Amino acid sequence: MASTKEQLIADLTAGGERALAVLRAVPPDQFEKGRYENGWNGRQILAHVAAIEWTYGRLIHLAKEPAPTTEGSDERAATVRGGMDGYNARQVEKRANASIAELLSEFDENRRKTIATVAAADESLFDTPVRSAGGRTGTLAQVFREVAIEHLELHVADIAR
Repeated sequence: MASTKEQLIADLTAGGERALAVLRAVPPDQFEKGRYENGWNGRQILAHVAAIEWTYGRLIHLAKEPAPTTEGSDERAATVRGGMDGYNARQVEKRANASIAELLSEFDENRRKTIATVAAADESLFDTPVRSAGGRTGTLAQVFREVAIEHLELHVADIAR
């Protein structure tokens, strides 16, 4: 588990490089085959991965904000959770005409921005409890690992099989 900012940066970098290497080795026609429980094919999973990568920097913003304590905060969180499938579908649809190369480039560019955002963040933030839009909770370092490293690995495996 990434316990320091330095280790998290190393893991994000290595995970991004591994993902790109595996995905670049997948034959182009393989991306059009179905692989995921919601009916997405490999290309749509790649579009999802490219689309959500930019959101991970938001976790640092959440760590800087005090946790909401008002009665409406739970309702607001439930609204975000309930809307994740719709959000994901919209992001995939926006990329429906993007080529595999364009999606890989978008992921790569966004991963670099994620790493730069982590590098610029104060080390103390990584012990701060956060909750992602998808409902993952834990310290910032733990949630980053789950959503930006483990989630990516699962989707790359979906595409590569």
